[in-house]
Amino acid sequence: MAQEPPDLFAVRRAKLDRLRADGIDPFPHAYPGVMPVSVIAERHADLPAGEETEARYRVAGRLAARRGQGRMAFLDLVDRSGRLQLQARLDVLGEERMERLLALDLGDLIGVDGTALRSRRGEMTLRVDDFAVLAKSLRPPPDKHHGLADVETRLRQRELDLIANEEARALFMLRAKVIAAVRRALDADGFVEVETPVLQPLYGGALARPFVTHFNALDRPFYLRIATELYLKRLIVGGLERVYELGKDFRNEGLSPKHNPEFTMVEWYEAYADYGDAARRLETLVDDVAREVGYAGEIDFTPPWRRVTLRDAILEKAGVDVLAHRERHELAVAIGDRLPTAERTWPQLVDDLLSKFVEPELIQPTIVMDYPVELSPFAKAHRTEPGLVERFEAFVSGMEIANAFSELNDPDDQRARFEAQVRYAAQGDEEAQPFDELFLTALEHGMPPTGGLGMGIDRLVMVLGERRSIRDVVLFPAMRDQS
Repeated sequence: MAQEPPDLFAVRRAKLDRLRADGIDPFPHAYPGVMPVSVIAERHADLPAGEETEARYRVAGRLAARRGQGRMAFLDLVDRSGRLQLQARLDVLGEERMERLLALDLGDLIGVDGTALRSRRGEMTLRVDDFAVLAKSLRPPPDKHHGLADVETRLRQRELDLIANEEARALFMLRAKVIAAVRRALDADGFVEVETPVLQPLYGGALARPFVTHFNALDRPFYLRIATELYLKRLIVGGLERVYELGKDFRNEGLSPKHNPEFTMVEWYEAYADYGDAARRLETLVDDVAREVGYAGEIDFTPPWRRVTLRDAILEKAGVDVLAHRERHELAVAIGDRLPTAERTWPQLVDDLLSKFVEPELIQPTIVMDYPVELSPFAKAHRTEPGLVERFEAFVSGMEIANAFSELNDPDDQRARFEAQVRYAAQGDEEAQPFDELFLTALEHGMPPTGGLGMGIDRLVMVLGERRSIRDVVLFPAMRDQS
């Protein structure tokens, strides 16, 4: 008769109780003086195999592997910066402490004081002179080869993904470096980082459905912001001239490889500039960020990027001249059965053509310029092309990463655009922009010519980290309930 496997949780809890019974605190308050394990490898990169040093270090991390017993054993310790081999010797630790060290479980967190050496096989190693238990793990770590193959588990319990996968840790370190590099670039160019409301009495700045909540103290609905645009442009009116905000936006839309309802954006606005200036700044910034984080993929971010008009891009990929069919019915007929057209407005149909036929084909960095006014309620009218606005979207790896305008600063024109959005909402467009009288009042005080741009941080990390799903680059993505 087959023997049932032991209850691993109970076995580990028994070890926890044993530590306490021996007078050992398995959850101490602190362990000061810890050094990243990567520093030890860097400092002794030239140490020959089999050589020892007198250099002592204190490290801490999670036990990830164990080999050998008796008079000598080897353990692997993992921290944020990498993996380090530990050498445990009976003649150094003594019988009791050697036994206690080897009784620890994989996944336990320990601290080690030790001496650097390189093993005879050439592996950087720390000889354990002393150690301390820092946190007893009551659950076994995920199996590196099998337990984390399930994508749902990796996303729902990201901490397990980070424990098991060095690649996951590296990806989110990359994300942090990207964000820091974007901030440095804008700060160096004289932009002021600001914070505007996340919870807003009226959403705006994009064509999207908001999340709605109720503000009890004011007894009225409030909205999680869908963009930072309108508040940032009010700061341009106030004279800050170059501003940016890097933070969370929220859009009540579906889940897809490119969409998460909570996402990270950077928006910047620059007085006395236009969308051409925004394009040049974007090209330079992304190229600089890619170099700074060590991107070595197949995308060439070197400025200038390819430029093409929206009209020509759709005509090339879908065979439809959207500007020759300015009525909804005409455009629907031209599209035929290639896309659903029922209950879609003219601007929605144009956007559908762009997203279905053009966007997936734009792998190398491409700037698609000069959009119809119907798609862009905040962009300034094109200076030479009637019916168009000075707007571009930037695409890389088959997805949009940025959207930019020569910002509309004529309050009368802006009022007419708001009124058009109200009509689209009446026709059933749930993503139409609401009428914002307070923003119009700000424009009536005078806003200088301004170039503005919003860039998706999550998507930029997808590109630089060579990932195909936004869920891979968001630590805790939105997930459907488990059935």
